[in-house]
Amino acid sequence: MGYSPSSLHAQEVITMETLNNLTKTTTKSQKRVGRGYGSGVGGHTTGRGAKGDNVRGKTKLTFDGSKIKKSWIKRLPFLRGKHRLESQADKVVFNLTQIDSLYKAGETVSVETLIAKTKLSQRDLGTNVKILASGELTKALTFKALRFSKTAQAKILSAGGKIE
Repeated sequence: MGYSPSSLHAQEVITMETLNNLTKTTTKSQKRVGRGYGSGVGGHTTGRGAKGDNVRGKTKLTFDGSKIKKSWIKRLPFLRGKHRLESQADKVVFNLTQIDSLYKAGETVSVETLIAKTKLSQRDLGTNVKILASGELTKALTFKALRFSKTAQAKILSAGGKIE
């Protein structure tokens, strides 16, 4: 034969070393459901319970059974109006206390100066910046190209500020 006992023994040692150095796997393979009784998770209902739509298929989201009460869709509030699907997330709100802490007396408050004084970018702020009236304004400031609530506008003017 072509094998010597010493070369065969050397091959076995190499194989054992590589098997010992393999990394251990911790994740088990997922059980395949419905592949016969012998698999342990097969036959009859295969983990879906007994009867009903959970076994047989999907039910409609709007299905309410044989209830006589109003369905949940009927109980939802009506969403009327033109712009109901537009997101409100693009509006950025500042309070008068925040503005008061950021600016010194006589400074101008605009989108550009807000970008410079806060960590928000032009993309974050956009053009929808609104100032609300919570807190007090103690300095006379000039506001340019911003939107205000009515009470915030009154507080700014009473503090000696200008709105341009």
